[in-house]
Amino acid sequence: MLKLYDHRLSGNCYKVRLLLSFLQLEYESVLVDLLKGEHRSPEFLQINAFGQVPVLTDGEQVIQDAQGILVYLARQFGDETWLPLAPEPMSRVMRWLSTAAGEIRQGPESARLYHLFKIQTINIEVATQKSENILRIMDDHLTHQDWLGLDHPTIGDVACFPYVALAGDGQISLDSYPQVRGWIERVKQLPNFTGMAGIE
Repeated sequence: MLKLYDHRLSGNCYKVRLLLSFLQLEYESVLVDLLKGEHRSPEFLQINAFGQVPVLTDGEQVIQDAQGILVYLARQFGDETWLPLAPEPMSRVMRWLSTAAGEIRQGPESARLYHLFKIQTINIEVATQKSENILRIMDDHLTHQDWLGLDHPTIGDVACFPYVALAGDGQISLDSYPQVRGWIERVKQLPNFTGMAGIE
């Protein structure tokens, strides 16, 4: 049985729940209370020394990092639709996994942490500027295609979706990005889509 160490307000945990739902996989959810510091407990640090959620276990396998978990699930339980094996299309999907961990984390994710979770060490001006930059790039990219990596949904879309769809939590408006808004609606229309607080 798959077991997901989860936090319900985490967009990184949500992206894993979203792919689990798309793949129609059953799993046990273990809630980790970040506000109480459970992610820094000795017990949790044994499964992830970084002290971060999500973590996925599959029997004896322990998979850490949201993007890493998406890759594992796609290869272990999906087919090449979610993560192709051919080098060139795989590289396009990986570009967006990198974007989720880089530009989106530094932009919309950081802005959400600042405003929703009151993480005052974040430079909100920088996060807002980075948000605008990546949203503009995504909007231009989606002018020419419906999905980020390929001509169908992949784990690249799943990786980028949560914090872009939750941009409003970070006081980042999507009004100027019609292609991004259209992409968000396409993701929501996929079979077995599941939402979270802030994304219905």
